[in-house]
Amino acid sequence: MADRALMKDQMIAIADIYVPAKKRGPVDPAKVDALAASILENGQQSPILVRRDDKRYVLVEGLHRLEACKALGESKIACLIVQAR
Repeated sequence: MADRALMKDQMIAIADIYVPAKKRGPVDPAKVDALAASILENGQQSPILVRRDDKRYVLVEGLHRLEACKALGESKIACLIVQAR
């Protein structure tokens, strides 16, 4: 992956992020709750990774962070856009 220092976090609408079936795996509710509490207290510390796919974004990494932001009622989430492999 490219050097993170050269990449800029972008705020992307959660509604525009597609989660592929293989990424939907088991979500740990305790982990989501802990992340949501941390995001409330400290803000989102680490962006999720997405890739572009036509008119939407596809989740690459960060399912629990995405679910935590959804649980908090957020409409946007900090993301890094990566190249598809």
